[in-house]
Order: sequence, then C-alpha cells, then structure tokens
Amino acid sequence: MEGARDVLLPTLLDIEASGFGRGSYPIEVGLARPDGSRCAFLIQPVQEWTHWDPKAELLHGISRARLIREGYPPIEVARWLNDELAASGIAYSDSWGYDNTWLSLLFDQARMLPRFRLEALRRLLSEAQTECWAQTKERIAAEHDIRRHRAGDDARLLQLTYKATLGVD
Repeated sequence: MEGARDVLLPTLLDIEASGFGRGSYPIEVGLARPDGSRCAFLIQPVQEWTHWDPKAELLHGISRARLIREGYPPIEVARWLNDELAASGIAYSDSWGYDNTWLSLLFDQARMLPRFRLEALRRLLSEAQTECWAQTKERIAAEHDIRRHRAGDDARLLQLTYKATLGVD
C-alpha cells in the first residue's frame, strides 16, 4: 500500500438532515478536502423548512434550536460550497440520492446554481474496494475515534476508508 499514501484523495461531501423523506432538509454540510482537512457548517432552517424527525436528532445530536441559534443562512453555505468546490468541479458522496436532493434544496433556497457536481462515491470504487468497504469503514472509525453522523467527520471517515481500500486487489 505504499502508493496509497501519495494518492490525491477525492473531495468527499456529507450532509446531515432534519430527517428522511418528504419535507426533510439539510441541517449540516461537511467536506473532507484532498489534503485531508475537513470543515462543516450548520445550516439555519428557513421558515418553510418545518419537518423535524426526533429520531434523526438522536443520531446527529443537533437540535433545531441550535440550528436557529448557530446555523448559517442557506445562501452563505451555498456560496461557501461554490468557493470550495468550483476549482475541482466535483465532490463525492456515499449517499448520493439523499445528499443530491438536499444539496439541490439548499441551492434552490439560495437562488444559486452549484458550480460543481456531486457524484456517487461508488463510481470511484473497484469491486475489491466495495467488498471490503463496510468492514474497513468500521475499523477506521474505531481507530480514529470518529464521531458518526456529523457531516465533517463522516466525510473524513469516507475519505480515510477510500484511502485504506486503495491497495486492495
């Protein structure tokens, strides 16, 4: 796995949400950059974003009151994402169906177009990587004591798992 250390890592994006399904909206977006650094922003819900699933809150541990108090307006988060991702033009997600929907909702609310595209992480994975993915991800989470269901940490976990599976044949 010597070559895996020097590989340019893909940018990973993760979104936490108010719940799943109809009416849910993004509450936190996080990135793991190619250099391994990560960042995340809480998103302040707009007035029409009212759906709240207490089960989702149990997972991510973010209250709606905290979002209102500490979150950034959707337009600021959308601008930040465009600033971060316009140069590379691409980010990857392990939950493309959900994350793309929530990303579209964020940019629609901001009345902006994304200057990047979101792709499914599985497009980068070989069959061998896919086969050992879940087991490797659990090992990496334990080794690095990564808190799950927070957008920045989850994005970094995906990136570290990707890197760890690169040398798999």
